[in-house]
Amino acid sequence: MGTVGLSFGSATSGQGFDVATTVASILGIQQGIETPWKNQLTALQAQDTALSTIGTDLGTLSTSVQALTDLEGVTAEKEGASSNPDVVSLSSATSAATAGTHSVLVSRLAQTSSYNTSAVANAQDTLTGSLTVQVGPTGTPQTITVGASSVTIQSGTATPQVISGTSNTLSSLAAAINSAGIGVTASLITDTTGTRLSLVSGTGGTAGQLTVSSALTDATTTTAVTAQQGLPGQDASLTVDGAQITSGTNTISTAIPGVTFQILDTSTNPIQVQITNDTSAVGTAMQAFVTAYNTVAGDLKTQEGNDSSGNPEPLYGNPTTSLLQTQLSEALNAGAPTGSISSISQLGVAVNPDGTLTYTDSTMQSNLNSNFNDVVGFLQNVGGWGLNMSSTMDSLSSSTPTGAVYLAQQQNEAQETSLNTDVSNEETLLATEKTSLTTELNTANQELQAIPSQLSEISEMYSAVTGYNNTNG
Repeated sequence: MGTVGLSFGSATSGQGFDVATTVASILGIQQGIETPWKNQLTALQAQDTALSTIGTDLGTLSTSVQALTDLEGVTAEKEGASSNPDVVSLSSATSAATAGTHSVLVSRLAQTSSYNTSAVANAQDTLTGSLTVQVGPTGTPQTITVGASSVTIQSGTATPQVISGTSNTLSSLAAAINSAGIGVTASLITDTTGTRLSLVSGTGGTAGQLTVSSALTDATTTTAVTAQQGLPGQDASLTVDGAQITSGTNTISTAIPGVTFQILDTSTNPIQVQITNDTSAVGTAMQAFVTAYNTVAGDLKTQEGNDSSGNPEPLYGNPTTSLLQTQLSEALNAGAPTGSISSISQLGVAVNPDGTLTYTDSTMQSNLNSNFNDVVGFLQNVGGWGLNMSSTMDSLSSSTPTGAVYLAQQQNEAQETSLNTDVSNEETLLATEKTSLTTELNTANQELQAIPSQLSEISEMYSAVTGYNNTNG
């Protein structure tokens, strides 16, 4: 440890010395014990930053592997096509669908039942009377009575529903019906003959068949407002793979598992609906894996060299990076063969000399088209490449308690806690010593500053005793 000298000039000058500066000098030397601790903390924190980046990128890589190994993921995705989309148009094919071809013959389209009234010359004419609407063969009739300032809807013996604040016109009647929620949609149709009330069932097919009777009168013209059927409710009729199907709508979602399609017209010849595996989705997922892998490989490669200032990277020589590189490399080439697929090179993935990967989608697509099940097995079978890679990701991750990055971060955290404790304890000791030193040196300084006056007193005493006045001599 260094030493600190007190500089106060002549002892008899009375100037003393700078206590604060002297205390700071003494403590500064003692504080040097903290320097290696703080340097080590800085190094550990830089490692934490690098490990955090690697951990995040390993998480992205793990997610990309999961996309390939998920039984209900991209390998299960389907797409479909129709030989005549003007008759049968596919809406969706989910992972629940099975690849194959289906035959669809449409003999009748579904219709939704509708009614409309006779024309009222002026839409603002006053209405009186009532309208009765029944939805479906067994539905409860709804009697809609037009009043001067309200519309009353009576459903069987239930309490009447009164819709207040309405005028007795066609538009108010339509608004009241729509707000009542009785299973029909009301609207107005206007042409050169006047305005009509249109009622459309909220249920398609025969189950939504409307029965409407009108006892309305145009009070302005004393003309009866009658009701007539527009379209009858009708179920669609079709065959799917020879099985007879009926549907209240033209959207068919239960005939082929996992497939929804629209029937748009009738046909005399069967329409072919083909469900295929979505191989492009698998290719996209493999490209995502390669991109994520290369990011991690780049992270690890960076730690092997120096930074822009020529200093070693935070994890240079760290065993964790070596472990990550080794296990990732081994996992790329591991996995039991499945049928015709025995290596990732057959999936279009090539390992470059620098450890990064290159992906060729045409190679993947060729094998997906000819050996789809083998590719899926290689990715998803127990002991296969995909699950082996997934297991490796778990052993390296920063999010699982046994992951290599997680353990490295925990080790750093323990060291940082210990070092911070040492620094904190040393600062406490220095604070105590600062108080003690300041008190002691202030006392010494006061004594030094008092020396001239003490010498003067002694001189006076000497003169008094001896009669000698040293100021003259």
